[in-house]
Formats: sequence, structure tokens, C-alpha cells
Amino acid sequence: MEIVNGERLVLGTCYYPEHWDESLWRDDLRRMLENGIEVIRIAEFAWSKIERYEGVFNYDFFDRFLDAAAEMGMKVIFCTPTATPPAWLTEKYPEVLNATMDGVLYRHGGRRHYNYNSPKYQELTRIIVEKSASHYAKHPAIIGWQIDNEINCEKNEFYSESDTIAFRKFLMEKYGSIDALNDAWGTNFWNQTYNSFEEVHVPRTTLSNNTNPHEVLDYTRFVSDSACKFAKLQSDIIRKYLKPGDFITTNGLFGNLDNQRMTNESLDFITYDSYPNFAYCLDAYNKDNFLKDRMWSRNLSEVRAVSKNFGIMEQQSGANGWNTGMAAPTPKPGQMTLWTMQSVAHGADYVSYFRWRTCTYGTEIYWHGILDYSGRDNRRLAEVKSIHEKFQKLSEIAGSKYEAKVGFLKDYDNVWDSQLDVWHEKVEWKSQLSIFEAAQRTHTPMDYIYLRDDITAEDLKPYSVLFYPHPVLISEERKVVLEEYVKNGGCLVLGCRSGYKDMYGRCVMDKLPGKFAEMSGVDIPEYTLVSPDNKDIVIDWDGTKLEAAVFNDQLAAVGEHAEVLGRYENCYYEGEPGLIKNTYGEGTVYYFGAAFSEETAEVFLEKLGVKDPYKAKLEIPETCELAVRKKEDTEYCFVLNYKDAEAEIQVKEEMTDLYTGEKVSGTVVLKPFEVRVLK
Repeated sequence: MEIVNGERLVLGTCYYPEHWDESLWRDDLRRMLENGIEVIRIAEFAWSKIERYEGVFNYDFFDRFLDAAAEMGMKVIFCTPTATPPAWLTEKYPEVLNATMDGVLYRHGGRRHYNYNSPKYQELTRIIVEKSASHYAKHPAIIGWQIDNEINCEKNEFYSESDTIAFRKFLMEKYGSIDALNDAWGTNFWNQTYNSFEEVHVPRTTLSNNTNPHEVLDYTRFVSDSACKFAKLQSDIIRKYLKPGDFITTNGLFGNLDNQRMTNESLDFITYDSYPNFAYCLDAYNKDNFLKDRMWSRNLSEVRAVSKNFGIMEQQSGANGWNTGMAAPTPKPGQMTLWTMQSVAHGADYVSYFRWRTCTYGTEIYWHGILDYSGRDNRRLAEVKSIHEKFQKLSEIAGSKYEAKVGFLKDYDNVWDSQLDVWHEKVEWKSQLSIFEAAQRTHTPMDYIYLRDDITAEDLKPYSVLFYPHPVLISEERKVVLEEYVKNGGCLVLGCRSGYKDMYGRCVMDKLPGKFAEMSGVDIPEYTLVSPDNKDIVIDWDGTKLEAAVFNDQLAAVGEHAEVLGRYENCYYEGEPGLIKNTYGEGTVYYFGAAFSEETAEVFLEKLGVKDPYKAKLEIPETCELAVRKKEDTEYCFVLNYKDAEAEIQVKEEMTDLYTGEKVSGTVVLKPFEVRVLK
């Protein structure tokens, strides 16, 4: 593969030849190449350029462009155009349109208005992908393919008639009989019992929006299944025509979608669209958010959970905003570099900027690219060239992996359950953000790891500590993997509300924490949401006061290896255990009876001996991020300054600055938004 191949770092950009007069093409390509851009992405919204009229295919437009690209030495990622079906298609076949929950069809004029369960849309998709791949795939300029664009972006719910029919099929395959479905969904409640699958619909608007939660959980699984099948439909066609060495990917990381499954079934690697400038959007700005654009490191960690090395298909390069919102300022000098290196620090070996030229018409007129409307050279283009020069000096980093000994366990069943259960949501998001922020502030690299059906205890072994704050749903298979990890010497940290639902989302008729009882050494005789009338609830851990946020499990130690480490200090359950450590095999399980605040998470990192693992090498202020990539025995330390002010770091062991090749030690000053890469 030309990119994400472990050999070097590569720059690209998104280009839309259909937006520009043909006379600009070669000059644009020349300027890109002169400034270090080697790859472009094209055609993701250009169905009509290939099939203007149904069944009438014309390849001349992209033939001319691809020939120009080959002549200039530019490499191309070609996209399937299925994210925006043309007007002739939606007018003739309205059944391809997605619908609101009330059943009202979305209309032509935006994007992603199709539903991928429509048999007609699947048929027309097969045709356009087959025609495009059979004609273009052998072109020498093409190095890879992107499927669709940002699957499940903007809309990740589907309520058309086609979706109902497909949902019924999904449920019949899963349950086999309507009686089994009724049992799984608890349809005796509120007289929701079904006599046949034909009575089942995708969730619809109900009084007070009280849709059966077990149905919604299965529906979300169905949406993910549908998206994965739609991606595979396309990849299976493309692979018939793919040149040796060319790749298939898609971009984005969106909701109601098992991205690991999609990648495993259909892609060679995933790419992400990274827009840290969203932190500064005028219509959603939070001045109290300490992390701001640094929060995108969390998103990049999610991408890394799918592909250890990945690409960025769209990297922020200018001001953002549609004419309807999302307005944000132009990146300050150095921020493009900062955000690019943020992506690289977390595992990206390919970075492509959105976009080359800023479009002068349409919804995205304020979503600026590298060049402004005039197309003249500017400081952002100069910054791209400087990034390219830095990439040449960082080439040895390609293929290296992000290094972390702390892991945060996730799984899609719990992600999706927390979307529809307010008790689960409150604790889940409190802990997720707090643990991430604590890791960031303390310079503790952390991975996200998704518990999947094929994961093993061996996969978890590299992590000294695993946080799994609120695994509300837990299967027997996942429980066994976690038990093996702990028995072999691992350390697992659980939080409140663990294990109280089965995989259908039903509460278990068992002592809590259900399947976690044995390994945690915990019994939970009582629990409560924290009332707004209460003072902050506190648990004392050897003199350290821990905030017991959002929800409190009152605990009891069970078994000879269970030890009470902390007790509640206030409220009516003062004196009751709130933190228990259980020795299980060679390892330990900590059960914390609350959600994690940032301060509480930091205490855990410290007491478990994993906080700031690189402090012997580097002393870094809170305003900077530390990320480490490792190849064999060589560690590459990225220090990123997110502030519009100088930052001082202390290099305690002599290291090499990869940009300059010089040895550095002692005090090193980072300019505003500067990144240093040391080994």
C-alpha cells in the first residue's frame, strides 16, 4: 500500500475537480506537489458525473482528471458516491429515502438522506460501484478506494418502510420465534405482546417517547448490522477489480456502528475525520473546558482502538462552518501543525487536509480549506509545506504503535445501552470524561480497548491496569476473559452499576453486581442516585478523600480475599464500605461504588502505580500533552503545547530532537502550539 504501510508518513488533501474549471486542475496539482501533498481524495459526492441519467454512464470527466493526475505524478483515492444519491434517483425511487421517526421522508437537497436497507438503493449502489470500479480501478493514478463518506454521520437512525422490513428479518434470524422475542423484550409490560413478526416495527413515536428499551437496544444493533452490510456490499465489488497493493477504507467514526466489525469485514484500515476546531465553535463554545481541542485526542484514541495505525482522511486546515452553523475561527499560526501532530502522535501515518480550495457555493461556503476563495498562496499553505518537511524528519516513526499501560475497556452493547438509559448515561459519561481528563493532565498514556467476541485475555495482558467503570451489561463470555486477565496478574477497576443487566438490557434477578460478584468479592445490598440535596458524597481511602459522584453502591465484602479500602463519610450510609479490593488469582479487582470524578480517577492512577510513567524522562506542565509511540525498543515522545503561550518542559535524560537531530536535555521551551518529538 502507498499509505499506512509502516514505511513513511504521507500528506494528502481532499479535492473536488467537479467544483472547479478544468483549466485549474494541473496548476492545483502542481502546487500541491510542490508543497508536499502526494495524495488526493476525489469523487465522494459526484454520482452525477458518472451517471447523470439512469443507466447512462459517462466516464470522460474523471478519465480526464485521472489522466492529469497521473501525468503530474499525483496519487488518488477514489470514492464511491453513495453518500449523496442524485436527484433523478430520489425522484423516481422515493422508497430509497430515509424517514423521520414519524415516518416522514427526508427529501433531496442535503446528504446522507438515503436508507441502506432499501432493496432499490442496494441495487443502484451495486450498479454505480460496479461501473466505477470496473472502469477506474486499473488506472495507474489510483492507489485506494473510500467507501461512501462518513457512514452514519448526521443521521444514524433509520425509520423507512424498508427498514421495518429489514428489522423484522434481522429479528427472525436472531430469535427464531415470536415467543422468544416477546420473552427477550419483556413485552408483557404495558401489553406490548406480539403475535407475529409482522406486528413489529422499527421504533416509532409514542406517548412520552416511551419506546420499549429492549426493542431499542436490538434496533441499534440492527442499524449497526445494516451499516456493516452496506459497507461490505461495496467492498466485495471493489475487491474484484482492485490492483495489487491498492486498499479500501472509509472515513469517520460515528454512532450506532460497530467500527471494528466494519473494518474487519470490509476495510484494510480505517480513516478518521479530525476537526479539533470544533472546540471553538461559536454556537457551542465552552470556555470552562480545560482540554478544548486537546479533547480530540480522546477521539483519536477511539480510532486507534479500531486500527493501531490509521489515516486521517479529513484534517482541519481552515475555519469551519456551514451556512447554518458550526462557525469557528481560522486556525492560528501553528495550530494546523499542532493538530496534524496530534493525529500522528496517536497513530496516524497518513494525514489528508480538508480541503484544498474553499468552495464558493453550497452549504459549506464557510468550511475553509488550505486555500481561501481566491486560491492564492497563504500562510496555511506555507504551514503545510513546513509540515511536509517535518514529516521527512519523522519518517522512522511510521509503523510505530502508541504505547500505553493503562486501558479503558468499552463494548458496543454498553455504549448503546447508555444512549437510551438515563441512569446508565449519567455514570458512563461522567467516568469516561473524567478518567480521560485525569490521564491527560497526569501525562498517563491510555488506550481504549473494545471487548469483542474474539478478544482474549492475552490481548489484555499488555495493560497493567484496566478501567471498566460501568459494565452494566455483561455476557458470560466477556466475564470469563476478564477473570482470566485478573487471575493471570491483571488489575481491573470497576465502578458502580456493574453487572445489573443481561444482554437484552433486562435487570437481573440476582444479587448485585451479578456476574462480577465472584471476581470482585462484592455484594451490593442497597444503592441510590446521589440527590441534588446532598453535599458531595465522600469515600475515605487511607486518608485520601474520594468524591463518590452521581451514583452510590453501598458495598459489603464477601470472601476471605476481599478487603474494605474505603468507607462513605457522609449521608445516611456513613460508615458503609464504598471501595473494596479483592485478590483474585494472581491479580486484583477494585470495586468503587460510584462514578469517577477527575480527581478520583487521578488518585486511582497514583495509588495503582501507573500515573505519569515517563516522569523519570520528562517533566511536563498540565497544558501540554504527552503521547508515546514505540517501535521495537525505541520510544518516540511527542510533547504537544496546546496553549497560545510558551511552555517549559524538563528533559531529565538526554534525548534526540527528531526535527533537528540535536541532543537535548534540561529546560526546553516550546513556543505557542509547538510540538517536539524526542527519542
